[in-house]
Amino acid sequence: MAGYYPEGRLMNMVENLSSLQSIAALTEAYYEGKILEARAVVCDSAHNLTVDLGVMKGIIPREEGAIGIREGTVRDIAVISRVNRPVCFVITDFRKNEDGKPVAMLSRRLAQERCRQEYIASLVPGDIIDAKITHLDSFGAFADIGCGIVSLLPIDAISVSRIDHPRERLWVGLEIKAVIRSIENGRISLSHKELLGTWEENVSRFSVGETVAGIIRSVEDYGAFVELTPNLAGLAEMKDNIRPGQQASVYIKNIIPNRMKIKLIIIDTFDDDYRPAPPEYFYTGQHIDRFCYSPACSEKVIATTFSPLDAEPLLQKCI
Repeated sequence: MAGYYPEGRLMNMVENLSSLQSIAALTEAYYEGKILEARAVVCDSAHNLTVDLGVMKGIIPREEGAIGIREGTVRDIAVISRVNRPVCFVITDFRKNEDGKPVAMLSRRLAQERCRQEYIASLVPGDIIDAKITHLDSFGAFADIGCGIVSLLPIDAISVSRIDHPRERLWVGLEIKAVIRSIENGRISLSHKELLGTWEENVSRFSVGETVAGIIRSVEDYGAFVELTPNLAGLAEMKDNIRPGQQASVYIKNIIPNRMKIKLIIIDTFDDDYRPAPPEYFYTGQHIDRFCYSPACSEKVIATTFSPLDAEPLLQKCI
């Protein structure tokens, strides 16, 4: 829905810039109840945010800094961490400071409540939305899905190929597409791997006889799993002195669609911390009911069926 974006997207849009160009434009935005964005520049000792509106200062009182601050269910770090970042808000009043200069009173909480009621409440599992990575943890990534409202993208839902930490795929500030994975008691969980292509779509980029780039993801007694794309890995014959995380050049020995296997030979490995590439999406629609990763001829079926509201997605693995 127009107007409900991850924080930062609205900042440089023409309509937003126009509302910040004069006191008259800010006044019009106040009467129309527009959601605007500007940069927070200071958080004082009482955790009130000062926002640079260009023609005047804006103040977001602590309790208006985010949903849950007033109730004590959200920590003040949600406000403090916005300094030097874009914040969304609605204007609630105009006052004069001790010097007689006009100051706009703002509420980020009200913007978030409107986003939650008018946009987020309408989402269902399988919906595909815009999101922006806000921070990373060992168990997953947190993403802003609108007006600073954050949802979890679990590590196992980032890609089909397994990773040790989300930083191997994502970084703070990265804008992504995400699928609503589940909604439980109003809490939204996200997924991402369903947008990165099926086994067939990914393997179509490769041919037997090619030597290609890969990343060693795990080393087992029977061989090493090498990632070719975020949604595709193959099994390489064992080679001495290799370890997870290394970059590799691998020879494609065989591709077996009915077994969903790629046989590889490791030519060389080396250590290098490449910055992950932005995700490339194969599916660009607005909703997906079912994602089948495995090819039709495969002996194994791997598929995700996005379940009804307030339930977990069903991951089908049939052999």
